[in-house]
Amino acid sequence: MLKSLGIAALIATAFTSGLVEAAEKIIKIDGSSTVYPITEAVAEDFQKAHGVKVTVGESGTGGGFKKFCRGETDISDASRPITQKEMDACKEAGIQYIELPVAFDALTVVVNQKNDWAKNLSVEDLKKIWAPGSKVKNWKEINPSFPDQKLSLYGPGTASGTFEYFTEAINGKSKSQRTDYTPSEDDNVLVQGVSSSVGGMAYFGMAYYEENKDKLNAVGISPKAGAPAIMPSVKAVEDGSYQPLARPIFIYVNATSAAFKPEVKAFVDYYLDNAPTLVKEVKYVPLPAADYAAIKEHFKKLKAGTGFGGKNEVGIKISDLLARVK
Repeated sequence: MLKSLGIAALIATAFTSGLVEAAEKIIKIDGSSTVYPITEAVAEDFQKAHGVKVTVGESGTGGGFKKFCRGETDISDASRPITQKEMDACKEAGIQYIELPVAFDALTVVVNQKNDWAKNLSVEDLKKIWAPGSKVKNWKEINPSFPDQKLSLYGPGTASGTFEYFTEAINGKSKSQRTDYTPSEDDNVLVQGVSSSVGGMAYFGMAYYEENKDKLNAVGISPKAGAPAIMPSVKAVEDGSYQPLARPIFIYVNATSAAFKPEVKAFVDYYLDNAPTLVKEVKYVPLPAADYAAIKEHFKKLKAGTGFGGKNEVGIKISDLLARVK
């Protein structure tokens, strides 16, 4: 249990930071706007049941990790794994973390409701649009059968885990993307942009599409040219057919908070116990029951560290991920 830090050091850290003696019980959470709907739903129910204040921010995965690695939060929501730079920042500050997958998400490419031509796009099409240095500015440049319509792009900001995962999956390199688009860490801003522009396109988590399907159209994705296009859905994520845009999403728990703040441990236990139901309620995809059982055991043992080693991976199994953390 937290072998690399040691129990004596953890106790010293806890008292130095005031965790043990804190009079008011507050759980502080920040991070991914994608994971936010799940964590917010858990926080609302937990506060009612336990009377503990839980604050949940959504400054993006990168912004959340900055706060987390400075010791400002107990939990960080993340739509991609912790990076090497963030690992180094946490290590320098003496912050250990427990990496917990909580659900699956399907990154969803969306267009304006009046767009009746781009019902399906291939990964190659998306790369043509979003690749670094891309000069594509008209739908007709993507496919000659498409109309002569200006292409208006909206997407997550560079601090977003969704941005990092999408660029890895589509462009083959994390954070590698054209820069002439309208960015925002707030997915609602992206919804507004696409819904007000006939030629608009954006990408974000499936839950935000489900919330706004009266304003947007989702695009089916072909893993390669000529292959059948797959629409984002719970079933497509569960059966593995929605590739490469299906991904796990996470919470990272400060190991000292988990060990010495009973309210944090209770919150994470509550999160994992209720995730299957609440994840569905906010339109994400629950993990298999066997994975949740393994994650609960992982947290019970307070296994600190990451199974990714500072790099993102597309298509990793949860069981393989957990097995990497000793």
